[in-house]
Amino acid sequence: MKSDAFFKEFVEDNKATIYKICRAYANDSEELKDFIQEVTIQLWRSHHKFRNKSRLSTWVYRVTLNVCLTLARKQKRGVDTVALLETDVHESESEAEKEQVAMLYKSIRQLKESDRAIILLYLEDKSYKEMAEILGITVTNVGARVNRVKNQLKELING
Repeated sequence: MKSDAFFKEFVEDNKATIYKICRAYANDSEELKDFIQEVTIQLWRSHHKFRNKSRLSTWVYRVTLNVCLTLARKQKRGVDTVALLETDVHESESEAEKEQVAMLYKSIRQLKESDRAIILLYLEDKSYKEMAEILGITVTNVGARVNRVKNQLKELING
């Protein structure tokens, strides 16, 4: 596959998903760039393994999530060093909205790595079936974990 076609199909068409997952695991904008670069490299190395058994976006999501989990485990970073990424907020958001987004991502970063994956999929409006496929667990397990993680996130946000 030519690199132009690869970047269009695997990276460009899925860049929003790649970005959202990476920013939930990265501590700052430099680390975010590193995560995105590593995801792109892994997609390039393994794109020939994609067999159309699932949607391309599901496969890209799974690769991205696995890369981020691997990088996060290697770094073993502490939650107290989490800084708001300047890319977490949009220029058009009010100060209150910026604070809410910052609090949400700070709280997400405090969750266990596997729980971050669940809430990210939930926030992406993935169906339980898609979530189960990406995570390799049952639909019933997804439902139970989503509810548990939502409650944890509420506790983190509300104190």
